[in-house]
Amino acid sequence: MQNHAESTLKAGAAKTCITPPLGAIINGELGPRVAHRIHDDLFVRALALDDGANRLAFAVVDTCVLDRPVCDEAKQLIQRHTGLPPDHVLISAVHTHSGGSVCGAHLSEADEPYRRSLPPRIADAVCCAVNNLAPAQLAWGSGSVPQHVFCRRLFVKAGATYTNQIGQTTDRAKMNWDSPHPADGEPTGPTDPEVFVLSIQRADGRPLALLANYSLHYVGDVGPGDISADYFGAFANRISELLGADASFVGILSNGTSGDINNWDPKVGPNSPAPYTRIRKVADDVAQEVLRVVQRMQYRHDVPLRTALRECVVATRRPTAAEVEQARAVIAGRALDKLRGWLDNNAREQILLAGYPAEVSMPLQVFRIGDLAIAAWPGEIFAASGLELKRHKPLFNIELANGWYGYIPPVEQFPLGAYETWRMRTSFLETNAIPKMMACFEELLK
Repeated sequence: MQNHAESTLKAGAAKTCITPPLGAIINGELGPRVAHRIHDDLFVRALALDDGANRLAFAVVDTCVLDRPVCDEAKQLIQRHTGLPPDHVLISAVHTHSGGSVCGAHLSEADEPYRRSLPPRIADAVCCAVNNLAPAQLAWGSGSVPQHVFCRRLFVKAGATYTNQIGQTTDRAKMNWDSPHPADGEPTGPTDPEVFVLSIQRADGRPLALLANYSLHYVGDVGPGDISADYFGAFANRISELLGADASFVGILSNGTSGDINNWDPKVGPNSPAPYTRIRKVADDVAQEVLRVVQRMQYRHDVPLRTALRECVVATRRPTAAEVEQARAVIAGRALDKLRGWLDNNAREQILLAGYPAEVSMPLQVFRIGDLAIAAWPGEIFAASGLELKRHKPLFNIELANGWYGYIPPVEQFPLGAYETWRMRTSFLETNAIPKMMACFEELLK
């Protein structure tokens, strides 16, 4: 029996609503959509931990992507109000494709009023979590939910000819957007079925918060024009029900390394009887497995906390002057709202990338909670890279953290082609970015 009077660990949790107004821009697809209905509210869900010597905080945001300026502004506000240093805060996006547009991607641009509203709301959630710090105990563990993760990149079958969305026939891999398809071959990489669980209880054993992690891009069977936190929000509600928690409990699901993973079996396709059917199914299956893991946990109240952050500098891929001129000829002076389809999008992306710097500096971060390590990646990372870092056990990965630098594929995926490798704002880093990031993480983990 633990002596709670001797507990050194404190924890606090909170959430703030960030639902955009109707009429706001929704990104995540090729072109912009407009919010017509609020299916479920969006939140920033925050968790703060304090071991008496160190304090750290998570903020998981119901949005598609967050770029570094938004994260940095939120961290500055958090430091101003709580004294918590920026490198002690981990801010990540869940990657719902039915949230307000915070960053430009493809033919969608940021909804500027909504973008400006986010840093204070993120800071509010973390500040409230810090204000709620109280004696607590925590435990961690993991389970497996393999039935909802599929590699969405497939080899093009030998002898088959496949024309991709930008009119090329040279890719050796394809997305499963149009699967099942005669050109579908085997997956180009593994999946990561692990669901990791960090469970926090009050000193008296009542559930306070839970941070889970699962490597699934998103589900996406939402209604047209709906605002929704996708299965991330549905999980938060379901795990609260299963644990019998009170209204102050904060359930959180962060995204693992899922840049090449979705829940569509390419042999079947993205079938859904009705909107939200798959969202509810995936959320319930993940929550049921999390409950099973929680029920066998042993809690501790004396866990030391540590954090480290390092900048990783990588080069960018940019078009040549000739490629930019070719792109301008395709656009032919048309305004953004007159552009349609992948060919227009690809041309516009080259013009935008021409103005990018030759290199960028990305924040890589590691939290330590006792022996547990949590690695924060600022982009959309393939499952293979996450699994490689998970050799350091226990460890889980949170992607889309502290910034967004597009898809960052492993080196061996670039010669295969397909969407995640195409040079656009969604994939603009050098082909050797992952080895550089991996070396940086190895140093951080030491």
